[in-house]
Amino acid sequence: MIEFKNVSKSYKAGVKALDGLTLTVNDGEIFGFLGPNGAGKSTSIRMLTGILNIDEGNILIDGIDISKDPIEAKKRLGYVSDDPDQFLSLKGIEYLNFMADIYQVENRKEIIEELTKRFEISDALNNRIESYSHGMRQKIIICGCLLHDPQNWILDEPMTGLDPRSSFDLKERMRKHADEGKCVFFSTHVLDVAEKICDRVGIINKGKLLFVGTLEEMRKTFSEDKSLEALFLEITENV
Repeated sequence: MIEFKNVSKSYKAGVKALDGLTLTVNDGEIFGFLGPNGAGKSTSIRMLTGILNIDEGNILIDGIDISKDPIEAKKRLGYVSDDPDQFLSLKGIEYLNFMADIYQVENRKEIIEELTKRFEISDALNNRIESYSHGMRQKIIICGCLLHDPQNWILDEPMTGLDPRSSFDLKERMRKHADEGKCVFFSTHVLDVAEKICDRVGIINKGKLLFVGTLEEMRKTFSEDKSLEALFLEITENV
């Protein structure tokens, strides 16, 4: 479970990138975090993962405050960034072993073999990540994130650069993760994907949370016969 409790963040005086965000993401659900560019999605995720400090409020991961006990909180999550250009000088297998060391994964060989075959990068593990395409870099980061089977899976624009097969496999794995009683929290600009796989969504714009609920609840509130894309535009246009 992920909880934001009245969380705010400012990058310059008087301008809040995030303004009093209060949100609970439950175990057993895929939660889509939607908003236009600059809405506050990545800021929220970077505070959730401990990359950014929180100005006001608290973020709890399975009841553990990320600010007060960051190591224990981070053990409870796996994070896929929106920027896969990381650890470029390492070989793929070196990166995965590095991640396995951090999370103390004992049966790493079997897990690495299964994940890299699933995402079709097993043949590239002895090459440096800098030689990978954008999509392959995204895949190796996803594999590294999943090695320790995190209770809370946090993804920032995870579909970017993935081929159709890998995108399908990722969505299937997200669903499986949630169905096992775990938490999937992801941001996306691809509203069609959110409409198909999310149990609930949150819509944010200019740092303020505008809506949280199911697509059915959104339609009852705003319009019965509109797509998520049309509802999203309607909700965010006057903010």
